Amino acid sequence: MAEPQRARIEFDPRFTVAEVPERLFGSFVEHLGRCVYTGIYEPGHATANADGLRQDVLDLISELGPTMVRYPGGNFVSGYRWEDGTGPKEDRPRRLDLAWGTTETNQFGLSEFMKFCRTVGVEPNMAVNLGTRGLQEALDLLEYANHPGGTYWSDLRRSHGDEEPYGIKLWCLGNEMDGPWQIGQKTAHEYGRTADQVARSMRYIEPDLDLVACGSSSRGMPEFGAWEAEVLTQSYESVDYISAHAYYQPRDGDFKSFMASAQDMELFIDGVTATADAVGAKLKSDKKINISFDEWNVWYQNAPTGEREEPWAVAPRQLEDIYSAMDAVVFGSLMITLLRRCDRVTAACLAQLVNVIAPIMTEPDGPAWRQTTFFPFAEASKFGRGKVLRVNADSPSFATEKYGDVTALHSVAVANEDGTYTVFAVNRDLESTLTLEIDLASLGGLADVTCSTLTDDDPNAKNTLEEPTRVAPVANGDITVKDGVAYVELPAMSWNTIRIA
Repeated sequence: MAEPQRARIEFDPRFTVAEVPERLFGSFVEHLGRCVYTGIYEPGHATANADGLRQDVLDLISELGPTMVRYPGGNFVSGYRWEDGTGPKEDRPRRLDLAWGTTETNQFGLSEFMKFCRTVGVEPNMAVNLGTRGLQEALDLLEYANHPGGTYWSDLRRSHGDEEPYGIKLWCLGNEMDGPWQIGQKTAHEYGRTADQVARSMRYIEPDLDLVACGSSSRGMPEFGAWEAEVLTQSYESVDYISAHAYYQPRDGDFKSFMASAQDMELFIDGVTATADAVGAKLKSDKKINISFDEWNVWYQNAPTGEREEPWAVAPRQLEDIYSAMDAVVFGSLMITLLRRCDRVTAACLAQLVNVIAPIMTEPDGPAWRQTTFFPFAEASKFGRGKVLRVNADSPSFATEKYGDVTALHSVAVANEDGTYTVFAVNRDLESTLTLEIDLASLGGLADVTCSTLTDDDPNAKNTLEEPTRVAPVANGDITVKDGVAYVELPAMSWNTIRIA
């Protein structure tokens, strides 16, 4: 190991970035692999409740702390007929899902999703199909979901057993519509006009909806920037958000650049913000478009997708990444980035919630357990509420092939609603311990400092079915407080939650 290094941060509760948005801690449930079936929904499971939801999974979701869940996709939504998942289950059709090459049974649909949201206490975020469908189907879905009654679609919902409207406020207008993999791919002009028409029409039914237009599918897409500019030129006054999606993994054994993945996410956010503001300026609008970072995670996209026992299988194992300690630290750094940019990123969705590149894993008829990435999200959701503060930081750097010199310390400070403070800090250096000095002078005499740390001597250590608790945060005893400064030892490659009370 290299020699220990030193870093320092200071912050003042008078200087804030923004209030942490409730929707920043969102997640994502798509009809993909085993996210739904044998994930959150398995009627025959020993823990299943009356709605077929796995109670062991519900308990872990409550511990994880998501505030909002996006549904039903993702790529899946661009070929989805929402009506298929309504009414008596025995009458629901089986359909080919072209997005993922599987068969969808539709035994879990809109009503089941809303019961899930109510059970775990999360806000629903509903995506509409603008791939194979369009304006009329979006309006029908909104009427079915949110209108009280007295019309065809609202009365149909009531006849299906849901007397009260669902009250869904947040809606995604399609998904990744620039992607050549997307069913019904569109040009920026085509999609921008469609999004504007759908948004304006949905507001005839319910004016105060929050609507998300599709941004480019990733910062690496050839049309990134130009796509956002054209889409927002068409729809600026009718939508509230532009979406961003980003996934990260190590490439060619370059783990130092992987540790610095948040550099790319920050550039992504800044680029989308600048583009949106430029469009607003050109249109002479006082309105600000915020970002819905509604897909983000570590995802090993070049890994095998999982078992494909037969073509068009039902709920096969797909995209079931098993995350390492290193993955969890990078994940935590991405979470820090979202908090640091929460003045403009006001909604975000970890993709996904269960089994599919997820913090929670299950086995059919078996147990559920926490992946390594579970812990940074859970701690951020629990302790990251309040106001994000401006942080002045001084940190040593390390060299990366992709991003140049990058600071070892990646951090954010939050003034919590109960008068305490939380610092989330990642030591991105794979070799050196970092002694973090925290100036407590502006915090009104608070000096009780505690820390939990997630790291491992083996960067590839994972939580598995056979060893589900291999990696977890532990209390960090390497803390001293002297002359108004807290000194916290941050191990190499570590995620740290520092509480000041």
